[in-house]
Amino acid sequence: MHRHIEWDEPGSASVTRLYARDPNANPTPQTGDIISARYQGCSVRVDVRSYREDDAVSIGDVVAIINAQGQRLDSRGKLQKGDTVRLPDDKRAMEPSPEE
Repeated sequence: MHRHIEWDEPGSASVTRLYARDPNANPTPQTGDIISARYQGCSVRVDVRSYREDDAVSIGDVVAIINAQGQRLDSRGKLQKGDTVRLPDDKRAMEPSPEE
């Protein structure tokens, strides 16, 4: 079973918005891809196990939680490293640059 997470809005780091500008790009995640999102101000990396095209959602395992200072955490709020989560495409976010 997967954990329900209220992901942060990706804002200007939106993967969907970035790929909407490039008609040749295919942002659909594949099994084994690492995708990211934001949760309570942290960057969260998810290892994709499956993708549901009908509702544009990736299902995968949390492999990293990184705070704004770049520290890796084992947990944040109700999210823990190793949790299986659903990550909708519209919540996916590009990784922040080191300056952010």
